[in-house]
Amino acid sequence: MRKQAFAAYNQNHTAIETPEKLIEMLYEGLLRFTSLAKRAIDEKDFEAKSKWINKSSDIFIELISSLKNDGTEITAYLSGLYMHQLKSLNKANIENSTAELNTIIHVVKVLLETWKEETNIAYEMA
Repeated sequence: MRKQAFAAYNQNHTAIETPEKLIEMLYEGLLRFTSLAKRAIDEKDFEAKSKWINKSSDIFIELISSLKNDGTEITAYLSGLYMHQLKSLNKANIENSTAELNTIIHVVKVLLETWKEETNIAYEMA
């Protein structure tokens, strides 16, 4: 699945170097879209809120579908974490909750920082 996501992204956007970079870009997109949804709630622009929450949901769905089905703890953890974030996005959408969005932003920031650290370690060892 990850190869499909990578190929689809490259067809529609500027080519990126690695699948690892794609994951990084997806996390960055989550931060951007979730922040825009938060701003839309503050501005009472509910149409924009729905648009940005839907884009964030699409990214979480893509991340879930990109996970390897290898039965490892990390895969199970990430799948559960992404599913929980989808539920939180839904709750934020229904309740116009910036608090829910703040929590999602915090989680994604940690994921992005960890991802960058881990991929840097992997490339340093190569």
